[in-house]
Amino acid sequence: MTTKTVSDRNAPVIEDRSQLIEFFARGEKPRDRWRIGTEHEKFVFSLADHHAPGYDEPGGIRDLLMALTEFGWQPVEENGQVIAMTGADGSISLEPAGQFELSGAPLDNLHQTCAETGRHLHQVKAVGDRLGIGFLGLGMWPDKARADLPIMPKGRYAIMLRHMPRVGSMGLDMMLRTCTIQTNLDYASEADMAQKFRVALALQPLGTALFANSPFTEGKPNGYLSYRSHIWSDTDPARTGMLPFVFEDGFGYERYADYALDVPMYFVYRDGRYIDAAGLSFRDFLDGRLSVLPGERPTIEDWADHLSTAFPEVRLKTFLEMRGSDGGPWDRICALPALWVGLLYDQGALDAAWDLVKDWSMEAREELRGAVPRLALDAPLPGGGKLRDIAGEVLDIATAGLTARARIDASGSNETGFLDPLREIVRSGKVPAELLLERYHGAWGGDLSRVYDELSY
Repeated sequence: MTTKTVSDRNAPVIEDRSQLIEFFARGEKPRDRWRIGTEHEKFVFSLADHHAPGYDEPGGIRDLLMALTEFGWQPVEENGQVIAMTGADGSISLEPAGQFELSGAPLDNLHQTCAETGRHLHQVKAVGDRLGIGFLGLGMWPDKARADLPIMPKGRYAIMLRHMPRVGSMGLDMMLRTCTIQTNLDYASEADMAQKFRVALALQPLGTALFANSPFTEGKPNGYLSYRSHIWSDTDPARTGMLPFVFEDGFGYERYADYALDVPMYFVYRDGRYIDAAGLSFRDFLDGRLSVLPGERPTIEDWADHLSTAFPEVRLKTFLEMRGSDGGPWDRICALPALWVGLLYDQGALDAAWDLVKDWSMEAREELRGAVPRLALDAPLPGGGKLRDIAGEVLDIATAGLTARARIDASGSNETGFLDPLREIVRSGKVPAELLLERYHGAWGGDLSRVYDELSY
């Protein structure tokens, strides 16, 4: 989730609805300026007893953050508490229960992205070894109940934790017990954004399936392959889902702005503190009728904050965010941006991907999204067959897209090798969660504590 590092007191007040739409247009970039941003979260655990460290405890989350200053990271404070770090590789932030996230810098190619990931993981492992903590790559805590988990001292999280139970049964699980990998990509124009949004949204269930990695809840199999994805089905229907309007004729910035205006607010950030506005209307805010700030109108920064509180499968800011995948091990962190860059950053690949999904009905898309958390690649495909039937073809399209980009590293390799973990999943027919369940029922003998040895970074 977003961590505020700076508040702009001089951000312009929104005087006209057109400014909301222009916000998205400001994200347009020519192809040679398209970048790749990768975000990945991991669970932090004590090597001694596997508990989730609190913020203040010795060797806990605050100590972990501050130890990273030796690598050049600079602390970001909120109300006197360090809640993030900034540096050349982007920002490090805390999810609500201490999940540790790198929001990487915008980079030109996947070689740089994977190098950034490697630097980050080497750094946290070095610090973790000294502090007695480890890092786990899964989509959901495999053995922790909500009550087992600490809460981080961030103002927006306090508001969300109060509000989530009012609007869904699993919002607290989303906040406290899940981890994801996502990638953020650019667009050249409104039309380019719309085509990329449609392809990414239609194929997001495939991303969920290939990265499905959360089959355990509180120490036992939960009946799902991506329980993290299932959690989103009852988190908050007003701000989640597949966004049918994206596939309608005329979709563009204005239609997404209308959607975002109808997403209930969480907060307003003023003078270093979060003001609880949960459930209130941004439309009222535009009219100066927000009850918690009567007479005040929002700034463009408020609009940017508000956009960060919508959680659809693909999200628009001044870039597009692919949000459908579980957290996982080192090599799959690099594979996720490789999949979406291959599909979306070459026009031939983008057109081929759209041809594959353009005839799916919205009902069929919703059915696929609903089936994937439990069935992964065995989810029924629109028009017949199973999702696995197109997985190889989609990877072939992504491979062609990456080949056409021709981003070569010092050894002469292009970016296609980063797809290898996904090719192996398609070749074997088994997603990561299915392999975990095989271990659980086989070599582990039902002892889920083995996950800490075998899935730690």
